[in-house]
Amino acid sequence: MPTIVKDIIAIMEEHFPPWLAEAWDNSGLQLGSANKVVEKVAVALDLDKSILDQALKLKIGLIITHHPLFFRPLKHINYDSPVGSLIQRMVKSGISVYTAHTNLDAAEKGINQVLAELLGLQDIDTLETSKREELYKLVVYVPASHSEELRRAINGAGAGFIGNYSDCSFRVRGTGTFRPGAGSQPFLGQEGELEEADEFRLETVVRKQELSQVLQAMEEAHPYEEVAFDLFRLEQAGKRYSMGRSGLLPEETKLGDYARQVKETLGLEAVRVVGDLDKVLRKVAIVSGAGASLIPAISQQGIELLVTGDLKYHEARDAEASGLAIIDAGHQGTEEIISAHLSQFLQQECEKRGMKLEFIPLYSEACFKYL
Repeated sequence: MPTIVKDIIAIMEEHFPPWLAEAWDNSGLQLGSANKVVEKVAVALDLDKSILDQALKLKIGLIITHHPLFFRPLKHINYDSPVGSLIQRMVKSGISVYTAHTNLDAAEKGINQVLAELLGLQDIDTLETSKREELYKLVVYVPASHSEELRRAINGAGAGFIGNYSDCSFRVRGTGTFRPGAGSQPFLGQEGELEEADEFRLETVVRKQELSQVLQAMEEAHPYEEVAFDLFRLEQAGKRYSMGRSGLLPEETKLGDYARQVKETLGLEAVRVVGDLDKVLRKVAIVSGAGASLIPAISQQGIELLVTGDLKYHEARDAEASGLAIIDAGHQGTEEIISAHLSQFLQQECEKRGMKLEFIPLYSEACFKYL
C-alpha cells in the first residue's frame, strides 16, 4: 500500500504532539496535500532556496522542517519575493511541507533531549515545566459480560497510561438498576419495567489529547443504548514537558574546556562564551535555539552553565551578573542536529510499520561566516 503524507504526519504527531506547541507557533501542514503519495522525504532545519533546489533534484515529495515556512499570515504572495518564489516552485512541483517547531523542542524525544545526550549530560531532566499533561478519570458502568471487551477497547484507544505502565484500570462489581422508557430499545430488560443488572464499575485514566478517541471507542464497544459514565478532571498532572533540559557533566570541567568540547561536537567554527574560562562547573542547562528568555529562571535553579544560542549583549551581562556562565553555540548550531536525527528516527518508525520510504537530511549553508 502506498504511503501518503497523512501517514507520516501521524507518526510525527504521535511522538511530537501538536498540543505541545506554543500558542504563538505555527506548526503542522504548511503547504500541499495530506493525501499526496510520497516515496522520499527530506528533513531540514529551514526551508530556503538551497533546500528546495536539493529537494527537487532528489524528487522529494514531502519536506519536514523545524522552522515554519509561515510564521505569520500572508497578506499577498508575490512570486518575485523570496518566499513567493519558493511557494510558486513548490506548488508547481507538488511538494508538501510539514513543520514541527516548539512541539519538537519540548517533546520527550525532541531536539533538547537529543542535544543534551549529544553534549554528554547525565541524569537528564526537564529544565522548566512549560506544559504538563491534563489527566481525566473515566468511570463507566458496563454489564459483566462485556467488561473485558470494553476495557480492551478504551485501553486500545489510549486510556490507561500511568508513567511507564499501560492498560491500567480498576473495576468493582455491583448491581445497576434502570427502567427502559417508551420508545427505548434496551440491551437488557423490558420497556416500563425496573431491571437489575450485574455490572462492573470500570475506572481508568485518560490523557486529554486522547480523550475524544477514547470516548468514541467506549461508545462503539458498549452494548447499552445509553452509556452511563462519569468524567473527572484530575488535580494531579501527568508527564512534564519542557523547552529545555538540565543535567550533569560526567565530572567537574572547566568552562573553557567544555566550550571547546561543544564546538567540536557540533562541528562549529566558533562559540561565544560568557564567564571565567577557568571556572569549574558540572550542572548544565540546555536550551536549543534562543533560550536567553529563561536566564532569570535558570539562575535560580543552581545551574552553573547554559548552552543555547542567539545571546544578546544585555542578556549576557545579566547572566554574568547572576553568576551564570553561557556558551552561545548559535541558533543554527544547536538545532541543525535534528535533520540527521529525525531522518533516522522516522526511518526506523516507518520500517516498524512496514512503510517503504527514504528519509534524507538536507542542510543549508550557515547564515554567518567567521573571518
